[in-house]
Amino acid sequence: MNKLILFNNSFSDHLINARSGETKFGQQTIKLTSVSNIYDTLKSLDVKYVLFGLPEDVGVFANHGKSGACNTWKHVIKILLNTQNNVFNEASKVLVLGHLDFTEEQKEVTKLKQDNPKQIIRARKLVAQIDKHVVDLVSTIVNAGKIPIAIGGGHNNAYGMIKGTSLALKRPINSINLDAHTDFRALEGRHSGNGFSYAYAEGFLKRYYAFGLHENYTSASIFSQFNNNKHLDYNTYEAIAVRQELKFKKALKQATKHVGKTNFGIEIDCDAILNISSSAQTPSGFSVEKTRQFLHHFASHSNANYFHICEAIGKKKNGPQIGKLISYLITDFIRSNDKKND
Repeated sequence: MNKLILFNNSFSDHLINARSGETKFGQQTIKLTSVSNIYDTLKSLDVKYVLFGLPEDVGVFANHGKSGACNTWKHVIKILLNTQNNVFNEASKVLVLGHLDFTEEQKEVTKLKQDNPKQIIRARKLVAQIDKHVVDLVSTIVNAGKIPIAIGGGHNNAYGMIKGTSLALKRPINSINLDAHTDFRALEGRHSGNGFSYAYAEGFLKRYYAFGLHENYTSASIFSQFNNNKHLDYNTYEAIAVRQELKFKKALKQATKHVGKTNFGIEIDCDAILNISSSAQTPSGFSVEKTRQFLHHFASHSNANYFHICEAIGKKKNGPQIGKLISYLITDFIRSNDKKND
């Protein structure tokens, strides 16, 4: 846990805009004061959710993508803490743990060039190092009986979320991923485009459903691989939203049938959401409302084990809007998951 930077009351007080007659989310969330004996501390706490940030975009860089996801966490936490605490948002169920500090890895990757194959190899080795820290933290949280909510960074961190959960539960898990891409690419060294394929190859991921793939950006070989493997399934954005061959609610039910029989994680890549600043921003994608409906559906399921949202790029100009979007998704997940049913 040497990478873990705790989020304490000092940080919280600095970010919260307190108002008379109101109680903000951040005023009621739980914080830790020490990382020592973190498992025992987590296990003893009367909280259900553990929120943490992954401020890095090394995995995106290693996938020849657009950097910027490293800044998202700081925008999200500021907005989230200032959300209202009320009958719909019960912050006392949430531990705001902090973030994993990948400053050293970020500094190193800024010196690398994406057009240099040897330097891309180095970046992918850095991603593998990042994986270890994510796995360690997630497995500790799940072992303690809590539900991880991870924010920020590239989709490379799906691997750590899946493996960490799988190790804690001592069995492979499933995954549902709202995404324009499968991120099931070749095992060519770790990056943001192969978190699921690595998790599957290593036996931590059993069944995988890619929801809303973009037909223009999914290769023939990927479609062939998914069509010939009963553990892998998908639908496309065009089938749902353009040709309307598949109703949205029916698509949700089909995906649930594929992943819902055992423990699964929920993944949302902001590349899939219309006009949201991300590593591969799209002019054609699911609306925020459809994304929230997707999340509500799966978070309500009794086998939902974690929530991971990634790839958003928060800058100074758009940071508050990115923070607000992801804060909506965090609170949606908590509200829906807290009222689990099949």
